[in-house]
Amino acid sequence: MSQQQPLRIVHCVRAPIGGIFRHVVDLALAQTAAGHRVGIVCDSLTGGPFEAAWIERVAPRLALGITRFPMRRALSPSDLVSTWRLWRHVSSLGPDVIHGHGSKGGSFARLIGTALRLQGRRPARVYCPHGGSLHFDARSLEGRVYFRLERLLERMTDGLVFVSDYERRSYAEKVGRPKVDSVLAYNGLRSDEFEPVLPAADAVDFLHIGMLRELKGTDVFVHAIDRLRARGVHATALIVGVGDERDAYERMVHELHLEDRVGFADPMPIREAMRRAHTVVVPSRAESLPYVVLETVAAGVPLIATRVGGIPEIYEGWSDRLVEPGSVGALTDAMHRRLVEPDAALAFGSALRDSIADRFSVETMMRTICGFYDRILDPPKQRPIAEAGKNARELELQTADPLIGGTLAVPDRRRVRE
Repeated sequence: MSQQQPLRIVHCVRAPIGGIFRHVVDLALAQTAAGHRVGIVCDSLTGGPFEAAWIERVAPRLALGITRFPMRRALSPSDLVSTWRLWRHVSSLGPDVIHGHGSKGGSFARLIGTALRLQGRRPARVYCPHGGSLHFDARSLEGRVYFRLERLLERMTDGLVFVSDYERRSYAEKVGRPKVDSVLAYNGLRSDEFEPVLPAADAVDFLHIGMLRELKGTDVFVHAIDRLRARGVHATALIVGVGDERDAYERMVHELHLEDRVGFADPMPIREAMRRAHTVVVPSRAESLPYVVLETVAAGVPLIATRVGGIPEIYEGWSDRLVEPGSVGALTDAMHRRLVEPDAALAFGSALRDSIADRFSVETMMRTICGFYDRILDPPKQRPIAEAGKNARELELQTADPLIGGTLAVPDRRRVRE
């Protein structure tokens, strides 16, 4: 970063929820703290009051603001209208870099970046899958369609950012070996996120938090609570999150007569949610490099997670402690062990926490990605320092957000537009 002058960077992501949006916000704020002019475009149809409040707090701190447009999750004829509206807005921002996140955000970013190039501009077109279409089975018709689209869009891509080695390998296996430059940049945490979180007096036994969908294994979690009951174990749980399938999981809890053991709550700051339970459970069938795992480990809260995606990279040296995905029996066994061996879980959590501190930081993530931008810009922009004197602590203070445990001063001027 010390060799660069300010860039105009636009991040494009569909859903302003979950770990993918956490990544985008962290990166945008860190880039802003380093002297760049940054903006975000995202969907206006997704999210509720929690996400709206998050966006309102972050938007005033970004020079190019946060602008929301309708972006549907599935491929749709309305994508043509969305692309046109996004192109007009992004074009007006004059970006040096258009960074797309997730399959839909990545598609919009690269199509728009290519259209700008046809006008004689030269923005760098960057794509980070964050799992996305890579979760599809390569043998399925849907997977084959998406992977061919990914290969086609790679022709409109200047660089690929992968958040885990698993994601990088999956891309090579399913889409093909990248024909453009790429970089590995792990999701990062701030030092204040390593402050321990202690359970409240009325904490439940287990917490499941995130988007509620089959991919995240919410059904496996509910069935494991039911299996514990069959073993004569009274375990309580809280499910925090929203998603298209939440109603189905609420019906599942009702049909299994688990209302006295399993409760639901809307999205909330993760550290607040962690205080409501003794153990976090991540029963996902597929992941890339989930923030919920990093945040739980950093907070010293016992964690039960599945062996999917980049999670073994977080558990470096301890991946044998991960659970087989999709297995109700394996998850039930792990949850049962947690209840009968509480001290062992706390000791392992402490060791795992110490192991990730140096490997996953916001500053490292930002510097790696911005260095990558500079490498792929055409022509290369080697320029004086954007803003001197930005040490790691200053960066953390400027990127902190109350939704993930930090503090945030909000100017009067708003930059959220719909």
